[in-house]
Amino acid sequence: MSKTVSILDQYPAYEVTIGIEVHVQLATQTKIFCACANEVGKEPNTNICNVCTGQPGVLPVLNKKVVDYAIAAGLATHSTIAPVCSFSRKHYFYPDLPKNYQITQGSDPICSEGNVPIRLEDGSTKRIRLMRIHMEEDAGKNIHASGSNESFVDLNRTGTPLLEIVTHPDIASTYEARTYLKALRLLVQSLGICSGNMEDGAFRADTNISVRKKGAQKLGTRCELKNINSFKFISDAIEYEIERQITLLESGGTVRQETRLWDTKEHKTIMMRSKEEAADYRYLTDPDLPLLVIDEGWIDRITHTLAELPYERFNRLMADYGLSPQEAEILLDDMPLAIYFETAYACTASKSLINWVVRDIMGYLKEHKIALAECKVTPEKLAALVALLEKGTINNHAAKQVFETVAKTGQEPAVIVKEAGLEQMDSSDELQVIILEIIAANPKVVADYKSGKDKLFGFFVGQVMQKTKGKGNPTLIQELLKKELS
Repeated sequence: MSKTVSILDQYPAYEVTIGIEVHVQLATQTKIFCACANEVGKEPNTNICNVCTGQPGVLPVLNKKVVDYAIAAGLATHSTIAPVCSFSRKHYFYPDLPKNYQITQGSDPICSEGNVPIRLEDGSTKRIRLMRIHMEEDAGKNIHASGSNESFVDLNRTGTPLLEIVTHPDIASTYEARTYLKALRLLVQSLGICSGNMEDGAFRADTNISVRKKGAQKLGTRCELKNINSFKFISDAIEYEIERQITLLESGGTVRQETRLWDTKEHKTIMMRSKEEAADYRYLTDPDLPLLVIDEGWIDRITHTLAELPYERFNRLMADYGLSPQEAEILLDDMPLAIYFETAYACTASKSLINWVVRDIMGYLKEHKIALAECKVTPEKLAALVALLEKGTINNHAAKQVFETVAKTGQEPAVIVKEAGLEQMDSSDELQVIILEIIAANPKVVADYKSGKDKLFGFFVGQVMQKTKGKGNPTLIQELLKKELS
């Protein structure tokens, strides 16, 4: 794998340090502290109650499923799960925060000191250390009217359960940042705790970036990039911010700690506000929520429900099916496609099967803009097609025809082969008669070939395939041609 080009290549004296905070919106049925449905897309301010809007006299009640999902995330990231933890109030004043504080976890999060393995460009593995995973509630959403100077507040999202997953500053490049985010998103999707939909805000990342001269002991001043909702935009924003900070330092300026936004139209970061410190939030233990006690039985129960984790699946795909890292990554990024491949392989254990999946199935889906579930080439039918090819019943040319017909009609490959007369011509005697006729009809081409123009061999192969209507055995044809033309 070739190294990804980065803006850092133009500034060899500098290095970047990146830490990432990801907010994972949990896929529970109800919100974290009330019975309101946890869903998006409703009319503004219709999915709310007295608890999530912070009315006087109400008390929050913790959703147990949120704790289950937090424990699952902790186990999947090799984190230490606290036997006892608490909730805190984080105070700040935004229109979309009805209580003027957010219920979160402060100094004692539910999970700490875990890691997420990522695969680097040279094939090695790097573990991105996690500082903490904690539970908290989401705020509402400000809606700014176009064409007027008005803003509105939608509180439907208030109280939506979140996990905040915070790394140590272990990430050393844009490539690593993007790879980590993709790995983490795939992890929470595999656990079934989050949809991972970035456009809906179900998976959103705040990225802390600082640069320094190589060899410097002290980290540079960090800036936070907030609320970026695609991997491409995050990559572009990091690259821009690296160069902005380096250029500032090189000109004698100073990087200020601040929160910045990514302008997708201008392709640059813009200042949002100066960065708050923890003291600005006036954390205090929430008096309405008791200590949360997690015993070994609770952890054991969640352990037995965990699905296969992405990095485990990656290693298994290579070990069990002989796939390359690149092939395994393709299947890792698309769970339905991975299930499709493994189902087909169970029917026909062919090394060429992955090529059909990656080249033909993925190509057909893209060309016709359909989902895998809509494709008429089922795993069983693809396996049957590959089996016919490997047995020599049909050749590659015929296999392509069969694939197209199956994709259009859903017929069984063996039926198509029989009805269309696509069985491979394997008779040496029949093929030799055809070859001798072609040689006799093209004396000049034969003379040119024998004089050293080796590329003309393809002409003869093509002529034989044309005469056999594409059904001739290519290997046998080449053997017989070499013999007759020698």
